[in-house]
Amino acid sequence: MNKNIARSALIIILIISSFFGFKLLDLKFNYVFEDFFPVDDPELAFYQDYANKFENDNDYLLIGIRHNEGIFDGTFLQAIDRLTKNLESNPMVNTISSITNIKQPIISPAGVFYIPLTHPDQPNKLAADSVRLYKQKELRSHLISKDGKSTLVIIRHIPLEDNKGKANTFINDLISHLEIYQFDNYYVAGKTYAQGIFVEKLKSELLLFFSASIILVVLFLAIAYRNWWGILIPLTIVCCASIWILGFMALVGKSLDILMVLLPTIMFVVGMSDVIHLMTKYIENLRHGHKKGKAIKKALKEVGVATFLTSLTTAVGFLTLMTAAIKPIQEFGMYTALGVFIAFIVTFTVLPACMFLLPRPSVSYRHEHRTTWVGFLSKSLLSVIRHRKRLVIGSILICLISAIGLSRIEINTYLIEDLPQDDPLKKSFTFFDQQFGGSRPFEVAVEVGSDKASVFSPEVAWEIEKINEYLINVHKVGGLVSSNTIIKSLFQSVNGGHPDFYRLPSSKKEWNTIQKPLSRLIKKKEFDGTLTADHQKVGRISGWIADIGSNISLQMNEGFRQFVKEIKQNNVADFTLTGTSNLIDKNNLYLAQNMFKGLAIAFCVVALIAGFLFKSWRMVLISLVPNVIPLLMVAAIMGYFGISLKLSTSIVFTIAFGIAVDDTLHFISKFKLELNKGKTQIYALKRTYLSTGKAIIVTSSVLSGGFLILLLSSFGGTFYTGLLISLTLVFALVIDLTLLPALILLFFNHNHKNPSNVIKTI
Repeated sequence: MNKNIARSALIIILIISSFFGFKLLDLKFNYVFEDFFPVDDPELAFYQDYANKFENDNDYLLIGIRHNEGIFDGTFLQAIDRLTKNLESNPMVNTISSITNIKQPIISPAGVFYIPLTHPDQPNKLAADSVRLYKQKELRSHLISKDGKSTLVIIRHIPLEDNKGKANTFINDLISHLEIYQFDNYYVAGKTYAQGIFVEKLKSELLLFFSASIILVVLFLAIAYRNWWGILIPLTIVCCASIWILGFMALVGKSLDILMVLLPTIMFVVGMSDVIHLMTKYIENLRHGHKKGKAIKKALKEVGVATFLTSLTTAVGFLTLMTAAIKPIQEFGMYTALGVFIAFIVTFTVLPACMFLLPRPSVSYRHEHRTTWVGFLSKSLLSVIRHRKRLVIGSILICLISAIGLSRIEINTYLIEDLPQDDPLKKSFTFFDQQFGGSRPFEVAVEVGSDKASVFSPEVAWEIEKINEYLINVHKVGGLVSSNTIIKSLFQSVNGGHPDFYRLPSSKKEWNTIQKPLSRLIKKKEFDGTLTADHQKVGRISGWIADIGSNISLQMNEGFRQFVKEIKQNNVADFTLTGTSNLIDKNNLYLAQNMFKGLAIAFCVVALIAGFLFKSWRMVLISLVPNVIPLLMVAAIMGYFGISLKLSTSIVFTIAFGIAVDDTLHFISKFKLELNKGKTQIYALKRTYLSTGKAIIVTSSVLSGGFLILLLSSFGGTFYTGLLISLTLVFALVIDLTLLPALILLFFNHNHKNPSNVIKTI
């Protein structure tokens, strides 16, 4: 390399960085719940068809408004009435239901009359309203909380997932209306509301992680190199790598989600690992008396291949996430793997060019610091040689204990468990769970089996009623509505609105009483797209459930399917559980399978690299074992401490393995180089241990510290991701410096010489 080539390389890097830096202005944040559905799942295809016939089951908002004196207060109900009317005029609202705008129809020979449930402007009627509403069990459970001090306002709005501007405007308008009336407390739940909050948190966390990463890098570089170029150049490199990958994401239209906000931190720690290995070797060569040009060339030769292999294994660790059935995990793996190679390219372009153009740095030749490291590492290696068999036995015991902990891991997740307990959004969801049976959408598709029947036919209605009763009593579904809701309301209407007649007709004569009003409703298609579709051959049972965790939800869903099989008669109707909640819960069914598949691929890649270097199956096993044990230990911690396997923690193992194996590859690559120089196994091991030990400790410390930055996150999943990966890297560091050399001594034979004969030389 000459100065012209070096300058040209830096100019090219600057141009590319400027381009991607400009594209950062287009980078967007997003958190779409639907993106986390399992891809290529038949149930997803069924739901998409179902949503086309009806509506997206998540296009609603629940507003719980509390009045400590009880809801049947004139002033309070007047405020609810004004709020309902104001929101009803919003063009993004399809329908709105509250205790003040629902009217009960009365069908008589004289015509149809509508009686309001409540009379906010007539305080003298409120006592009678409360008595009448108390008798209306279904309406009461829909709109009034269990303690009678809160009421529910239900908004169904137009689809807003493709227009974040409209969504933000809609939510801001809603909140401003709620603030005007100064209610004692109000709670809001729903996809549109939650996604906006999550996006704002993602923005703040990206800034937090980016800032913390820069501070960490600057502190470490200041301690390690103690000069301006040792801080500025590495920091420039990792910033450029981060800008490249984020700018590329903006270029292709990829938004940042809850997983992607981890990307800058990963880029900083992985990129810094490459920088450390190259700079450390360069300075070491200068200290050995080499001229600058030769020191650069020798550093590139000795570190380049090993760093490429470690970048490859790290990238493979991320790429294995593309085997997941969940799109955000696939994209996270793909873009992060790309970022790892970008970090490698930028490091091995910018750093050598800067080394060549800048004056030779002053290097300390004092041996105090070096002697400290050599002394520590020599004692460590001596201990390993003396206790190599004990280390193997101890590792086996650790694996057995870890296996017990591994068996205790639960695959479980909650919709908003990542938020802290005192977060307002989490408090809202908890409120709806406790007072209204939940806020997560619940859907069952009804498909009529006979060509001569519809969802309003008596035989179908009675089948639906069995399902409804099961869902209310066993599944604990709240706010349940179906085509039977129409039938019961009509039957009550033709019987003077008496609460006792809110039921299905029990005889042919009673069924005949609702046929005319029902046929009028059907002709008007008033319920098409809401409760019925396809000329009443397809119906909908919908409501909401509590956030009880995917583990219990899946068990209850399976119980529901079994119940449907037991009651199904004469192919009257098919009942299929569907909806977004069901799909999100199903994600966890794929987590363990995807995790093991990804790890298997990563193991194969490491095995191929070790096999390529040593042409020995023993060395393949020796390379894998030290990287399996840390994963088992972290899995045991999850099992023993009740950290469930979920979307965020499921990626820990493949990421940690892909990064932790880097130290192993640096170790065995150096060991191979020493063997190729004709040294005996024990002396090659000694030189490897003393040469790579410091770099392994330093890089592992930086990587672990970098991932500990994620502990600053307000998302529980991100917190545990950082903690568990950091622990894995620490465990891997200890095992690479203890068990790995012990396994080499015991099981790898290459001009073997008894270690006890050379202990004195260490």
